[in-house]
Amino acid sequence: MPASPLPPMIRLRIRIAAIAGMAAISASPAVAQATDAQGRLVYPAVFFTPFSPANALEIVKRVPGFVLEEVDEEIRGFSQAAGNVVINGQRPSAKSDTIDVILSRIPANRVLRVEVGSGERFGSDYSSKAQVLNLILSDAGGLAGTVEASLRRDFTGRIFPAGSASALIRRGRSTFNAAASLTSEQSSDEGTDVITILPAGTLRERREKVNRIREPFATLSGSWSFDDGANRTAHLNTRYSRNWFSLDQTNMVFPSSGPARDDSLTQRYRRRDIEIGGDVTRPLAGGAIKLVGLVTRRRRNNDDVVLLRTGGAGLGGSEQLLEDRSEESLLRLVWNRSNIGGWSVELGTEAVLNRLDSDVGLFTVAADGTRSRIDLPIDQAVVKEKRGELFVNAGRPLSPSLRLDLGLTYEMSRLTVRGDALAERSLGFVKPKAILDWRPRGGWHAQLSLSRTVAQLQFEDFISSATLSSEQVNGGNANLVPQRAWELLATIERPVLGDGLIKLELGHNRISRVQDRVPTPEGFDAPGNLGNGTQWIARAKIDAPLRRIGITGGRLTLFGSYIQNRVADPYTLRERPFSGDSAFSYEAEFRQDLGRLAWGVSVDGFTHFTTFRRDELDRYAEQPTVDAFVEYRPTPRTTMNLTLGNLLQAKISRKRSFFAPDRTMADPNLREVRYRNRHVLPALKIKHSFG
Repeated sequence: MPASPLPPMIRLRIRIAAIAGMAAISASPAVAQATDAQGRLVYPAVFFTPFSPANALEIVKRVPGFVLEEVDEEIRGFSQAAGNVVINGQRPSAKSDTIDVILSRIPANRVLRVEVGSGERFGSDYSSKAQVLNLILSDAGGLAGTVEASLRRDFTGRIFPAGSASALIRRGRSTFNAAASLTSEQSSDEGTDVITILPAGTLRERREKVNRIREPFATLSGSWSFDDGANRTAHLNTRYSRNWFSLDQTNMVFPSSGPARDDSLTQRYRRRDIEIGGDVTRPLAGGAIKLVGLVTRRRRNNDDVVLLRTGGAGLGGSEQLLEDRSEESLLRLVWNRSNIGGWSVELGTEAVLNRLDSDVGLFTVAADGTRSRIDLPIDQAVVKEKRGELFVNAGRPLSPSLRLDLGLTYEMSRLTVRGDALAERSLGFVKPKAILDWRPRGGWHAQLSLSRTVAQLQFEDFISSATLSSEQVNGGNANLVPQRAWELLATIERPVLGDGLIKLELGHNRISRVQDRVPTPEGFDAPGNLGNGTQWIARAKIDAPLRRIGITGGRLTLFGSYIQNRVADPYTLRERPFSGDSAFSYEAEFRQDLGRLAWGVSVDGFTHFTTFRRDELDRYAEQPTVDAFVEYRPTPRTTMNLTLGNLLQAKISRKRSFFAPDRTMADPNLREVRYRNRHVLPALKIKHSFG
């Protein structure tokens, strides 16, 4: 992640995928969904015809009440990167490609139907999920594909093109898919920084900044799947990607005393990823055995440079170079059988090897360009992990409307750190879970789950580095251990207004060894473990068609999430939220489909969050973002979309309060306030499907 002046919120982002539902294009209603014998909602392909979807992703986005779960592709191992979508009842064996990317490569005319239900049918990775979507594809032969092109414009007038193409060929029992894309993500913002001395509020410095960011991203991918009937399948997938990130910042600095400066910040980040994976499923002992293999390799080279200038003369600055290589190799073996004395049983094991070789060089730069290295604690290290797990899961119906699923996983790992620090340790965790799923009459669905979870460590947290854009040093911590939690979650949902849905989630987590930020002996702070923490969760979602109130083709989606977490602060000894967590987030969207024309407006936002550092409170906030779009479909296979993003020109703010020598002091002695504005962001996109 690039070191931008205003860092993004550290949180798992859940995108609301149900942005529209069924809409009528004539006086008669479209085909409705049905409920099968297992209580799953089934949507035939014709349900989505009014939206003229180009690919499977656009179909999934229009499934009423479904929330597409976005999973970080950097997660190590296979079990924790499951998401909540399967294809033909099976999980994709790719990790580097997120599920939305995989779905975008499947032409819409290959989708036969969509099934939505609880996840116990798809193995241990999904059994605790109240909603899992199963995308059923057609076995029709021939060629099909999608082509997409777009233009984006930032507030400076720069135009950025992007394009992608994918093709799918099915011959006999084999299906081949090839895809290529080149995107040019871009953003520009401008704003001010104001630094004041406290408590008097005396101005110390004012800065006027403009940031210009470009991020071309290219991918090539291919896959092969073989289907010879039940429990006789095979898949192979490959992916290669390149990423070029660049930031150029101009910074006019006006100190309260002394000459003005014309500073600059440049960032040049290069990244390359390669992934090869596959799986084979065969019948065994009345069930099926599946072997999954995956190999990923990543290489990064980052260069950050800050230069100070006054009157055209250089004053020096700072530079940081990062070079790292990451490797992962995994094997996973799973056997399952659907009926052993009335129980569905799954047994499995997973073995993973991970390695990160990282070298960070931080330098001061003299006026003549001479560099002098600054030694950071743990700036050169090799982190290795050997991890394995054994798991068993079993479930059975207790009555026609009640089902119980139980699971037990034992996870073990051996972690070593070599280089500027020497550390090694062995960890082992028992992770039980229980899920009770109830489907009474009237479309109601309720689920109660209790599980023990163990968080993953980010290997980059072992390595020290600096963020030059905000003059922060992030210490490395070779003694970091994963937090663990008991998680209780209750979910209840029911249909409303025909094909609408209302859903409520309530949860409570008891967490030990909370991963946050802790002081280091060198005077920095670093990722580390605090004491015990608690977390309360409340989420609500309403997805409602509006035709019954006279708005033909209209649909309204509302979502809100409140998460309260508390842990004792190591400096003040008082309870506070976890670093980087926002308490409340929300999204609302209205969409109306009127035959060939569709339009909509959306708003989303979240409350502020704070990172609690050794000598700093770093608070980040954004105003609500409003987007609007209009969409025209000249043919059933072609869609033109014009979107105006950030219509109200929402501002981003960051308030940093500094304490000397650290936050054991009651009051700050310095404050920095930053504001940024990206202005209105128009984009034009054209999509076409063929075959």
